[in-house]
Amino acid sequence: MTRSDEQGRKTIYNVLPNWIQKEKWLPVGRLDQDTRGMLLMVEDAKLIEILGAPGKLEKTYEVWVRGHVNEPHLAAIREGIRSPVGILHCKAIKVFGFVGPKTRLHVVLTEGKNRHIRRMFGALNDPKYGTPLKVLDLKRIQIGPIQLDVHSGHWRFLSEQETHMLLQSAG
Repeated sequence: MTRSDEQGRKTIYNVLPNWIQKEKWLPVGRLDQDTRGMLLMVEDAKLIEILGAPGKLEKTYEVWVRGHVNEPHLAAIREGIRSPVGILHCKAIKVFGFVGPKTRLHVVLTEGKNRHIRRMFGALNDPKYGTPLKVLDLKRIQIGPIQLDVHSGHWRFLSEQETHMLLQSAG
C-alpha cells in the first residue's frame, strides 16, 4: 500500500497514528486492495531490502474459494499454473475443509506476483460446476515466524524476540 491512493481509497496509513507517517515508517511488501491481513512496517530502509527480497520470507494466507478444491487442483498448483505474469506456484497448500460450495485453505508463498493466489485458483475449474474457482476471501495470516494476532484495523509493535526471529528467518 502507498501513503496515498490516486483513487482516494484508504491505505495502511489511515489506521496508523500520524506520528508513524511523520517518522517515515514504510511497509515491507504490500497487500492489494482486495486482500486483508498482516503487513510489516519498518523505519529502516535496509530492513525493507532484507525482509522484502523475493524468496526470503514465507507468507501464509488463509483462502476461501468458491468451489471444491480437490487433489487434481492441488497437483496442478504444486506443478505450477501458467499465467500472463509467469508461472504461479506455492511452497505449500493445505485444504482445511469445505463449507457448502466453499473450500478453506492455507497457501504459503515465498514470492508473490500480482494477484498471485487469485490468478492461480481462477485458472482452475470446479469439476462439479464447470466454472472457474474464485477466491472469495484472502487474508495474510503469517509472515515468516510471526503470526497475525490483532484484529483488522489494529496494530502493534514487534517484540525484540520477534524481530530477531524475523531476521533469522530472512537469513
